[in-house]
Amino acid sequence: MKNKGWIYVFLTCLFELMWLYGFNEASTWWHWAIVIGIILIDFHFLPKACETLPTGTVYAVFAGVGTIGTALMDSYLFGGSFSLGKIVFIAILILGVIGLNIADNKEEKRAAKEAI
Repeated sequence: MKNKGWIYVFLTCLFELMWLYGFNEASTWWHWAIVIGIILIDFHFLPKACETLPTGTVYAVFAGVGTIGTALMDSYLFGGSFSLGKIVFIAILILGVIGLNIADNKEEKRAAKEAI
């Protein structure tokens, strides 16, 4: 059942990047209507992911992908700069998300052992 949760995490991250891109590109009312629709779809998948995965992990991945995706889109799609500082802080974000996932897995294993 956890794999289904990770599918929801992937979908919520994908839709998050889509609406972040839309924020930069929307120029008419119907563009904004599409962006709002994508946000609503995104916020449908986010709580679905939290049903089977720890909320902290889901949110960390969601926020991390959004931050990293925004930095990369800014640099490669919208003409922003990319520096060593950005690379360092993106790496810190990735390490933080991985660390939270590892910590959550340890908590689950400990709880499973105590239940036996």
